[in-house]
Amino acid sequence: MSKKVGFWEFFQGLGKTFMLPVSLLAACGIMLGIGSSFASSVTAEVLPFLKVPVIKLFFEFMSTIGSFAFSNLPIMFAMAIPLGLARQDKGVAAFSGYVGFVMSSMTANFFLKVTGTLATPENMKAAGQAMVFGIQSVDIGVLGGVIIGVIVYKIHDKFCEIKLPDALAFFGGARFVPIATAVIVGIVGLVIPLIWPFFNGIIIKIGELIGKAGVFGPLLFGAGEGVLRPFGLHHILVAMIRFTSAGGEAIINGEPVYGALNIFYKEFANGILDPNVTRFLSQGKMPSYMFGLPAVALAIYHTARPENRKKVKGLLASGLVACVIGGITEPLEFIFLFLSPVLYLFHCIMVGLGFMTMGILKVAIGNTDGNLIDFVVFGILQGFRTKWYLVIPGGIVWFTIYYFVFKYAILKYDLKTPGRELVTNDSDIKLGGYDAEKLLKALGGKENIVSLDNCITRLRLVVNDMSVVNEDEIKATGAIAVVKLDATNLQVIIGPQVHVVKNKLDKLMK
Repeated sequence: MSKKVGFWEFFQGLGKTFMLPVSLLAACGIMLGIGSSFASSVTAEVLPFLKVPVIKLFFEFMSTIGSFAFSNLPIMFAMAIPLGLARQDKGVAAFSGYVGFVMSSMTANFFLKVTGTLATPENMKAAGQAMVFGIQSVDIGVLGGVIIGVIVYKIHDKFCEIKLPDALAFFGGARFVPIATAVIVGIVGLVIPLIWPFFNGIIIKIGELIGKAGVFGPLLFGAGEGVLRPFGLHHILVAMIRFTSAGGEAIINGEPVYGALNIFYKEFANGILDPNVTRFLSQGKMPSYMFGLPAVALAIYHTARPENRKKVKGLLASGLVACVIGGITEPLEFIFLFLSPVLYLFHCIMVGLGFMTMGILKVAIGNTDGNLIDFVVFGILQGFRTKWYLVIPGGIVWFTIYYFVFKYAILKYDLKTPGRELVTNDSDIKLGGYDAEKLLKALGGKENIVSLDNCITRLRLVVNDMSVVNEDEIKATGAIAVVKLDATNLQVIIGPQVHVVKNKLDKLMK
């Protein structure tokens, strides 16, 4: 039976879909960073072997591959959103996203031609137009790709099971979705030139508000991302700053570029590092991700019962690696989130202060994750002009504050962080073994699961009956935490290996 998609399911699902293009973007960013660094003449003067033609070509090739994602972001979002939100026929949904994006560009082009508003090549940028797959159209950017992706998802949800008369049965079911997309989004494309200034104006206003906040803008962004993370909605805020004019706009090589991350990558490829752009990027996370949360792990370890410290070491070490190396913070954050929301709010404020401090110090380290890889590739390898060295003393201050605040709070309020409770055997402290069969049973069995998906660290489920979900049993299978968003939407925090658990559950359910 079809189940109506609720508010939480839609928006947490929408945030989750951003992860597919963003993960490619992060990987491409690292390749671009390494390629550009070692292909530059400046680096070659320090490391003469880089002047060898074959080696130089290799790094130039790596830089070329890395630049792919930044030129195709809008269509990537238009395809990823219906792919991620669709409950069935996901391949058809993604294909329809492609059809919708190209069709919207074609019909917008038709409107511009008919109304005589198609700009000349030299005036194209000033008129807000751009070439999209060889078609001159309205420059809708990533936000337009997101809107088209949502429209295509709605079309897919409405028509994927449609039944047509026998004479037209070949075009029914999933095959009807791209056909309906071509027609519906084609009509939408006709009005894009009329309505787009309105949507663009909203984003510009948000950007102006952030800009007026001055040095506090990054603080609000960093803290806001943390506050939204437990609900799985942080990706939406992040995408707005990274990919739309809310995160800034610039003219690079004569082309307008929108969003802090887009601007950073375009400037980076041209040898430019601007701290006014990177203030919303990786550098702001580094004091908390590389120093603060490791201090939390150490405080939890030191406050554990002496006989339990060896047992919690594995749990904390895995979370530490995920945070420092991978930039994935949930395994450590969710240890204390539900024990003390006040501590989590403190952590969010500290993340925001990290963004603000790195911005004030004019540090210029970009990319997405705020981890050790970003620190090396986009900080150290780019030389002292990034001011990467300022992250270290700042990080030491953050480490000290985090450690003493968390140690004091744990002891003062007797918070039951891992290792502080009496245990009878090693299995009482989870080390991430994940029992999929018991987990499925604790979720109420496959009959109770309407949909199952995952993002980077958590399972995202829609269930028929929340009352049969056993939270204690779920945690007993190795899960870090359980978040019940409403009567049907559930999140299970697993950690970096969540995709393995999801795949096991899929097999069991089949």
